[in-house]
Amino acid sequence: MALRPAQVNIKALDHSAVGRFWAEALGWSVFSGASGVTTYVGPAGDFVWPDPVAVGIDVVAVPEPKTTTKNRVHLDLATTSAAHQTELVARLQALGATPADVGQRDVPWTVLTDPEGNEFCVLEPREVYRDTGPIAAVVVDCADPRAMAGFWGEATDWTLHEETDDHATLRSAKGVGPYLEFLRAPGVKTVPDRVHLDLLPYPDDDKAAEVARLRTLGATDLDIGQGDVPWTCLADPDGHEFCVLAPS
Repeated sequence: MALRPAQVNIKALDHSAVGRFWAEALGWSVFSGASGVTTYVGPAGDFVWPDPVAVGIDVVAVPEPKTTTKNRVHLDLATTSAAHQTELVARLQALGATPADVGQRDVPWTVLTDPEGNEFCVLEPREVYRDTGPIAAVVVDCADPRAMAGFWGEATDWTLHEETDDHATLRSAKGVGPYLEFLRAPGVKTVPDRVHLDLLPYPDDDKAAEVARLRTLGATDLDIGQGDVPWTCLADPDGHEFCVLAPS
């Protein structure tokens, strides 16, 4: 039994506009949700969900704007050369991204925000991300990377690649798609998460059993006003929100 990260969930006042931004940023396609309040962004071509390699982006409409508090989950984008990094940063700013100062100082990557203020990084070329696709990593700020890697490694079928006191990394056991990275960071959660992961059971697995298993690993139930919905909202041991979706 295990779960697969299916998508990154981003809350937005204007889900269509933010979805279009991310589709243009990644060179992916944009799809309107049947409910009219979500926009899904996935690899270019026909709609495939879940994608067998990529972790998609689901932009969901909410009435509240993002606060000035830095998101605890963000995306790192991959580049193939210094010229590609420069070109990508310029193109993203033309699409509506804004340079951001999150205390990064003099670093080789560029920190930007999307049109609604969600932080993300455009990385300098790194060999480790040569085959990830446009999203190099989903990055999670936390107090204890080792503990988080332990929880998420048990929660999903992803494999541990690196583990130190300050940084831990998981990736699909198939060796494809983005990494899931945990970075030691100060502070604790003070506002609801604007960005979180959605996990999906495999077709032959039982969602209720998977949710029960996550609780034994340290996940806690979360009420964010979701009401009667087919997915289950939980928090990991560090307090990050995530959802377990119902198999389609």
